[in-house]
Amino acid sequence: MRRLVVLLTALLAALALSPALPAAAAPGTPVVFVHGYTGSASNWTTAMAVFRAGGYSSSELFAYEYNSYGNNITNAQGLATYVNQVRARTGAAQVDIVNHSMGGLVSLWYVKQLGGAQYVRHLASIAGANHGTTAAGSCLIYVTCQQMYPGSSFINTLSSGDETPGATRYGTWYSPCDGIIIPYTSTVLSGATNNYVACQTHIGYLTDTVTLTQVRSFLAS
Repeated sequence: MRRLVVLLTALLAALALSPALPAAAAPGTPVVFVHGYTGSASNWTTAMAVFRAGGYSSSELFAYEYNSYGNNITNAQGLATYVNQVRARTGAAQVDIVNHSMGGLVSLWYVKQLGGAQYVRHLASIAGANHGTTAAGSCLIYVTCQQMYPGSSFINTLSSGDETPGATRYGTWYSPCDGIIIPYTSTVLSGATNNYVACQTHIGYLTDTVTLTQVRSFLAS
């Protein structure tokens, strides 16, 4: 009996001196790409290639698709559901969002109006229609375009108060050569890291590996 007690004492002492097992590695932050008006997941083919070249795995890259002709409030609600699905699938507490054009409105409504800021670590807006664009005047038969027009109640709601709420880090990329976001400074958000691009077209951003690499670096900051 005494020998058993001695052995148990020695075992407990050895365990106490053993280094603790390392904690399970935290998952990488997944990226959710949000396309613009009339866009689709295919818009992000180049972006995903750039991100994979920078060390992301395909299982960390996701593209949300929505109805360009519906309602951006509904689209933002769908984004909220999609983000929750990505978090559940990957085990990550938060995601990074990269958006383009009208995807900026969908993303901002989710973050500002639906409590999404707590689940978004970075939000990168590439030529986002964040304060609207007069180009939406060409498609006002659709609710999304009505919402995207400067001065709409949708835009006024997004622009009121803190434009970059929560602990989320915000970045934008905007250019005078955009041609679709009018005025081009509409993309700029107060409180964000706003990156001026000397000359890039609205659609050109989607295959602009220089800008996309900058976006990838921003997410790593």
